[in-house]
Amino acid sequence: MKENTSVQKLSLNQERCEELAAYLIENRSTIRDTAARFGISKSTVHKDVTQKLQNSNPLMYESVKEILEVNKAERHLRGGEATRIKYLKINDRYK
Repeated sequence: MKENTSVQKLSLNQERCEELAAYLIENRSTIRDTAARFGISKSTVHKDVTQKLQNSNPLMYESVKEILEVNKAERHLRGGEATRIKYLKINDRYK
């Protein structure tokens, strides 16, 4: 019985990894957005789409890896834009 349960768990984990990766690829999403969409932690999403996916679906992993590299290269731009918007909102309050 235990063996069957562990096989089912492994299958569910693989399904989740592939579902997360498919969402990330289709939407060119970030880890944070994907985690929020599925209601799980960023750590879990990251581990699933990098480590676990690499073993279970190498082709999908390559696509995800490209998106994550783009996101990493652009993150300073998104952070700067978020800061700009924050201070615009603060300035609007004091006018």
